Amino acid sequence: MDDLAPADFRELAQALKYCVLLHDARTFEILWANRAACRLLGWTVDELKPLKAPDMSKNARQYSRELGHRWLRQAVEHGVSATEWCYRSKDGEEILTEAIAIRVELSARAVVMVQFRDIAEEKAVQRDLFRTESRLRAFLGGLAEGIVVLDEGHRVLFASESAGRLLGGGLQGADFTAYCCDGAVPEREGRYRFAAPGREPRWYAATCQHIEIESDLHGRMVLFYDITDRVRAEEQHRRDTQHLDHLARYNAMGDMAMAIAHEVSQPLAAAYNFVEGVRGRLGQGSGDPSVAWGLDNAVRQIERARRILGSLRGYVGRLEESAQLTDLNTIVSDCAYFIDLRAQEHAVDVAFDLTTEPLPVLCENVLIGQVVMNLAFNAVDEMARCPRPERRVEVVTRRAADGGAELAVRDRGPGPPPDESIFDGVFTSKANGSGIGLALSHRIITRHGGHLHVHANEPRGAVFRFTLPTTRPPQDPRRTELP
Repeated sequence: MDDLAPADFRELAQALKYCVLLHDARTFEILWANRAACRLLGWTVDELKPLKAPDMSKNARQYSRELGHRWLRQAVEHGVSATEWCYRSKDGEEILTEAIAIRVELSARAVVMVQFRDIAEEKAVQRDLFRTESRLRAFLGGLAEGIVVLDEGHRVLFASESAGRLLGGGLQGADFTAYCCDGAVPEREGRYRFAAPGREPRWYAATCQHIEIESDLHGRMVLFYDITDRVRAEEQHRRDTQHLDHLARYNAMGDMAMAIAHEVSQPLAAAYNFVEGVRGRLGQGSGDPSVAWGLDNAVRQIERARRILGSLRGYVGRLEESAQLTDLNTIVSDCAYFIDLRAQEHAVDVAFDLTTEPLPVLCENVLIGQVVMNLAFNAVDEMARCPRPERRVEVVTRRAADGGAELAVRDRGPGPPPDESIFDGVFTSKANGSGIGLALSHRIITRHGGHLHVHANEPRGAVFRFTLPTTRPPQDPRRTELP
């Protein structure tokens, strides 16, 4: 560079895009300005030389002569000093600049070289960016929806403030699978249950999409919002609909029971008259004894059918008018004859284990007997499909834990279904079954203030169990409970 003349250095300084002002290091008077500075400020070099700080700076406290001299003095003392300085051009335009003052030791004297550039546009852009960022933060902070961005390993790269409110703090960098209660990390639109470890899960509607913002943020963005109240409302509506459906079924069964009671009573009466007529023609003590035995049992069955029909009429009408104080063990004993008949047809062993203490209940004993027989008949029919050594049904009565009367029918079949839909009037495991028997049984027990439910037997099979409230406390304080 030794072959460059001083004029060459002057041309280089004039070609700079940065504005340059030279100040005397002692008096801070302007000595020279390059072409870029003159163009920006609108002054010539000769016009700049006599100017002082108030002549070419914004009229504001932070741009006073004292502060300007202090800035230049720092450069003299420390070699360099930077600041933001607002110059005022010849036509009065205020120009915000980024200015750097550097002390330079020339052969003739020490000078301070000030390099500056217009940063008004940059400041405006920064202000716009800051304003936009502030608004975005306010918007994101006020969102009801949470936003997380996940990498390929389901790590949280970004979590919005609203996501933290919904799922708790500590999301940033966490494994999002720990927040997914059903194990599935959202990959498509749908409903999911999220919760921080140890917190109660809530339902969220989520949408997903891939994002890639330059090189520092790319992955799967999950936007989710809380719909727990909506899901609970839908579930309640579903339960209400099921309840109304149950009521409709029960009402329909009541109407059907009344129709059956009305229509069947006439052919039963006719059948009874025919049987009595046959017995009269056979004469007392004459004829085949087996025929007489068959006729006696036919009459017994017809009489029971008539009592059932009469009970149905009272049940569909007013239960209270036909209720009687009866021992549950007595009802079971009365049903044992008919249960044994059904069991003998299918070669099924039936064991009756009745408690020795009385179990007084206020009920329509014929209808409760029908429930007992229905449960027992179902168990017998279920056992009929099993190998002969396994065909065993148990009918047990006990004092319930709450003081009520309890009956259980156990079998060793395949077991109950996974839920209690068997009581809604549509379930049956029989080829020609209607599923109405269990539904009617459930309605009868419920209307008597009791409960009917089913659970698995051990080691296999099902247990149908109902309880009825007793009319008075038991005399014997000792209680035995069904296992």
